[in-house]
Amino acid sequence: MAEILKGAPVAAALSEELIARAETLKQAGTVPTLAILRLGERPDDISYETGAMKRCDKIGIAVKRFLLPEDCTMDQLLDTVREINGDGSIHGCLMFRPLPDRAMEDAACALLAPEKDVDGMTSGSMASVFTGKGAGYPPCTAQACMELLDHYGVNLTGKRAVVIGRSLVIGKPVSMMLQQKNATVTMCHTRTVDMPGVCREAEVVIAAAGKAGVVDKAFAAPGQVIVDVGINVDENGKLCGDVKFDEAEPVVSAITPVPGGVGAVTTAVLAKHVIEAAEKAQK
Repeated sequence: MAEILKGAPVAAALSEELIARAETLKQAGTVPTLAILRLGERPDDISYETGAMKRCDKIGIAVKRFLLPEDCTMDQLLDTVREINGDGSIHGCLMFRPLPDRAMEDAACALLAPEKDVDGMTSGSMASVFTGKGAGYPPCTAQACMELLDHYGVNLTGKRAVVIGRSLVIGKPVSMMLQQKNATVTMCHTRTVDMPGVCREAEVVIAAAGKAGVVDKAFAAPGQVIVDVGINVDENGKLCGDVKFDEAEPVVSAITPVPGGVGAVTTAVLAKHVIEAAEKAQK
C-alpha cells in the first residue's frame, strides 16, 4: 500500500515557521501585508480567497482586498495595480486569473512590480525561476509540489522525474525547480509518443495535465512517487485529480490525494512568499 502524501501536515509545518517570522517582522515595525485583486464574483476565486485570508490571519499577515467589477475598464484595473505597486505597506499581490479579457490580464501582469508578485504572474518572476536570480516568486502551486516532496523526504538528486504538462503555471516552472534539486527531468505533453512508457521509467511523476483521470495504472511503476496537481470535477460532480488514484495507488510507493494533497499547501506557500517579500522590503 502506498504512502499517502497529505498536504495538511506540510501546510501546518510551514505555518508554524511563518508565524514566528511574522512576529519577528512585527516587532521590528513591519506588518506583512498581502493585496488581493479580484475581478467579479467567480465562486472558485472567492473560495480560494476565503482560504487564503484564513491562512494569512492564522499566520499574522494583514490582507487588503481590491475588488473590481467583472466589466471594469483597462484604466481601472491598471490604476489599481499602480496603487498596489506604490503602497509601501503592501508586500505581495495575488491577482485572480484568468481575467475576462486576455489583453487586460497581460497588461496587469506586465505592470505589477516583480518584487510584489507572490504568485509567479510576471515575466520577472518567470525569469527568476529559470535563472535563479532577480525578484519575484514561482507560482504557488509549483512550489507547493516542491514543499510537499521536501517535507516527506523525497531526495531528488539523480532521480528521473517526469512532468506531465507544459504550462507556465505549473509544468514549466516545476520542471526547472526539479532540476535545481538535481533531478533529471522529462516533460510530457499531448504530442508525447508513448507517454505511459515514459512515465513508467520515472521515479517521480508530477501530473499537471489538467484532465481528469488521464494518468492510469499504465503510467505507474513500483517505487514511484506521484504528485497529482489536477483539480477536476468528475461525472458525479466530485473533485478528482489527473490521476486515477484507485489504479495507481496499489502500484506506487507514494501518492498525493485529491482533494487534500497539493491544493492544501498552496495558501501556505502564498503566505511564505508574502513573509519573504516583507523581509526583503524591511532590509
